[in-house]
Amino acid sequence: MDIYHESHGTGGERPLILIHGALSGIGTSFGAVLPVLAKTRRVIAVELQAHGHTPDIDRPFTVEHFAADVVELLDRLGIERADVFGWSMGASVGLRLGTDHASRVERLVLASVSFSNAGVHPGLLDGIQDLQPEHLHGSEFHEEYLRTAPDPAGWASLVTKMKVLDANLPQWTPSQIRALAAPTMLVLGDADIVVPEHALEMFRLLGGGVAGDLTGLPACRLAILPGTTHTMIPQRADLLAPMIEEFLDEATPGTAAGL
Repeated sequence: MDIYHESHGTGGERPLILIHGALSGIGTSFGAVLPVLAKTRRVIAVELQAHGHTPDIDRPFTVEHFAADVVELLDRLGIERADVFGWSMGASVGLRLGTDHASRVERLVLASVSFSNAGVHPGLLDGIQDLQPEHLHGSEFHEEYLRTAPDPAGWASLVTKMKVLDANLPQWTPSQIRALAAPTMLVLGDADIVVPEHALEMFRLLGGGVAGDLTGLPACRLAILPGTTHTMIPQRADLLAPMIEEFLDEATPGTAAGL
């Protein structure tokens, strides 16, 4: 598979990989925040199987496949380790990279991620199987697809495969989250599809929720963006970019600068 990607900017200790949400490409997921992040570091935005400019292949959608594809892209580019910023489905891919390909990931920024079905609002996905491709005609996702896809007629297949993935969301155990080695920043909107209690649970599993004045700051962070829905998160560059930059530039515990 030809994996489409774009490289923007220079600088920073490591490249930052951007992984988009479901049914969207680089533009709809990161159009606002990518140019800001690229001012201070090399940013590589990827488009996953059947999304944006990347063609589809005869393979179902799974987060495991997507994560392996990102690793393959890193291999092709000669990148040993990278930071990752994923939103929505892209955050799940980022989390899978962190748990299954830990040697390739330095730091993770995961926006709107859940590690189990309990993470999303009850009933939110109940009607997903009734979604038809034509229901999204005219949406920003469909318009972007028509502009970028190598086969614009593949929209129906994309939606169908995405419905299967949504019906079988990836799952992680609490022990897998506790064992995550990469320092991780969790981001969600205060009106997100992920319930705040779940984000807090994940934050605690990562080592957060402590009295930092007494124990020191943990390696993880939690950011809840005010007045922000799920689809608004990538557009909040004014809030996101400074927090992400500060987190990525922080010395990783155990390095010379962090001792």
